Amino acid sequence: MNKPDTNQTIELIRELVSIPSPSGNTERVISYVEDYLGKLGVETKRNRKGGLIATLPGKDDSQHRMLTAHVDTLGAMVKEIKPSGRLKLSLIGGFKFNSIEGEYCEIETSAGKKYTGTILMHQTSVHVYKDAGKAERNEANMEVRIDEKVHSAGEVRDLGIEVGDFVSFDPRVETTKSGYLKSRHLDDKASVGILMQLMRQVKEEGLELPHTTHFLISNNEEIGYGGNASIPAETVEYLAVDMGAMGDGQTTDEYTVSICVKDASGPYHYGLRKNLTSLAEKNEIGYKLDIYPYYGSDASAAIRSGHDIVHGLVGPGIDSSHAYERTHMDSIEETTRLLLAYVMEPVIET
Repeated sequence: MNKPDTNQTIELIRELVSIPSPSGNTERVISYVEDYLGKLGVETKRNRKGGLIATLPGKDDSQHRMLTAHVDTLGAMVKEIKPSGRLKLSLIGGFKFNSIEGEYCEIETSAGKKYTGTILMHQTSVHVYKDAGKAERNEANMEVRIDEKVHSAGEVRDLGIEVGDFVSFDPRVETTKSGYLKSRHLDDKASVGILMQLMRQVKEEGLELPHTTHFLISNNEEIGYGGNASIPAETVEYLAVDMGAMGDGQTTDEYTVSICVKDASGPYHYGLRKNLTSLAEKNEIGYKLDIYPYYGSDASAAIRSGHDIVHGLVGPGIDSSHAYERTHMDSIEETTRLLLAYVMEPVIET
């Protein structure tokens, strides 16, 4: 097996984060992944929720694996069109208003028209509002300033904008000479890019997998149920590939692969965890074990929905999760190497 092409993976991630895909409006990015895999000759199908399932045949077709990463992101919907012509927002996903203050955004109407804007406090100007710095960043005070000549709700509606239209955030994607990748929505498009690159390598090198392996590109993870269905009955192992969260008390960093041992849903499968750490050590892959206290994955959603599977969670380390995120090419490479080692080994005995 060749070493994964991390630069190619980063270019894939840059493409992915540049396609707006808040939960509930993911058709464009799912089609992008579908087209990419189709050109590789990978068999794909969609589930009724709009997620994409890619399948690589393996030597053993009686015990399957499934790996999943989610392509849906945080975002918002138009909650209200204010008399001033500005927009109130209803958030999609678990994040705080302060993390999007000053962010550029795009409003997409139900007819497909797109308008740009900026998310601001109503009390932004320090020359006018005495409480500009102290006012709470919440739904009542935050609004979208549309980049159009509109001064009333009627003029906004004349543009075709209405309650329920999706609002996506400018990713501001950037790579640095020192190897960092900065962008919104690395959760979880970094992992989607990694899985796409993994499938490319398997196909181009003609690698024979020990088990038929499915890759679910889920599209509702940020709202809790992206990967809880469309799991073939033959699946015995289910591995979510999602970001490793960084912060005080965490071991996860931006340079290794994070292996989650427990999150808000409880412990992940002990045997699978030990297999992953063993593979990392055998292949000299940098890794960290960690617990995410306020976190849930597609794997934990699958367990809660009643599937009798072995479940796990790994991913690249991401700084400032659910805000303006950052990782390093080293973490992307180590995650890819662990996943490649994983899919080339037999499933664990239970």
